Amino acid sequence: MRLGRKQQGIALPIVLMIVAMMLVTSSAWFESALLDARNASATADHQQAFHAADSALRLCARALMSGAMVAPLPPDESGEPSAWRQPRDFDARAVVPIEPWPGSVRSPQCMIESWKLETRPEARAFLLTARGFGASVDAQSWLQLQLVIDGTDVESHWRRVVARPF
Repeated sequence: MRLGRKQQGIALPIVLMIVAMMLVTSSAWFESALLDARNASATADHQQAFHAADSALRLCARALMSGAMVAPLPPDESGEPSAWRQPRDFDARAVVPIEPWPGSVRSPQCMIESWKLETRPEARAFLLTARGFGASVDAQSWLQLQLVIDGTDVESHWRRVVARPF
């Protein structure tokens, strides 16, 4: 059976169109897989930095409470300390409470600042700030712990610093 003149050669363009659609779909799947891999890597990096900072924060709090780590004297002015926001101050006063975290580019750091509470002059208040790193310097996690010691009572308030201070 012979095809008419109008039907001859129609198969090649249809096959080429189907192949082109398959290539576009494969390319989209490949890009999606790459994006998922990058997101998984970034999430793992962030979790690593978070756990490093959390460990440093816990160790610094434990050392402060036991007296193994001495905090600076509280300033004369009241209000929450802010030296941790300045890169030079943080780097100069931060301590490294543990060895480098496995897979991290740097060891986690911790800084202790004292502060004066206007409403409770007999209490001692401290702001502990910790910075943990992931596999790169850009993957950082910052955590803080506010400790208020009033006689035998200890209040602690934990918070995560959303953006890097500097």
